[in-house]
Amino acid sequence: MGGLWSYLHDGNIKVFFRFRYIHHLPLDALEIKARILAGAKELYMRYGLKSVTMDDVARHLAVSKKTIYLFYKDKHDLVAQICEQHLDQEKCLLEEITSSAVNVLDESIKIGEHLRKEIINLNPSLLYELEKFHPKAWKIYLEHKNGVIIQLMKKNLERGIAEGFFRPDIHVEIMARLRIEQIQMAFDPTVFPKDRFSFGEIQLQLLQHFTRGLLTKKGFLELERLENNQIQNPNL
Repeated sequence: MGGLWSYLHDGNIKVFFRFRYIHHLPLDALEIKARILAGAKELYMRYGLKSVTMDDVARHLAVSKKTIYLFYKDKHDLVAQICEQHLDQEKCLLEEITSSAVNVLDESIKIGEHLRKEIINLNPSLLYELEKFHPKAWKIYLEHKNGVIIQLMKKNLERGIAEGFFRPDIHVEIMARLRIEQIQMAFDPTVFPKDRFSFGEIQLQLLQHFTRGLLTKKGFLELERLENNQIQNPNL
């Protein structure tokens, strides 16, 4: 860490803080900032936001809290930047799945597989705690949900209709908003208490229910074919 501290102690502290979010930082500073972001995200995803303190993050990364505060103003700032980065990564991944899928049902199956992997170590109280304790991060989430995710979902539905797999009589806007609220509802402990329901199972059941409710006869046959193929070739 000598390079970072030398940089700061050589009179660059004001420049350091002024440009902390862009590429003016020395390489080792950028690496430390990214490492803090990744380590904190790992803890928050697994244990939730409320129970993980900045002391926990520092211990997990074997750094001092002072080092964390050089890059992040406070816990709210750290959570907000993690939220923004995670949502950007999810957007890119979903776009990649969409472009690589042979059709809309192949896309739905691949998204389901992605959900399974993501949910394994995800704390279901995360969204509730984000809304209750971190307003800046919650605002980032809502903007992403009501902008990016709505548009991706509408494109998915329009693709399904065009390919003949989804019923042409569905209202695209209503169904897009319904699906997004289903995803969010699964995080609500008043609807699905953690001691009674598996978070992963909730999300997958809701996805399957939603998708099957959209299908035409052609869509049912194609979904059955894809699911059978997945069972016979699980590594594909």
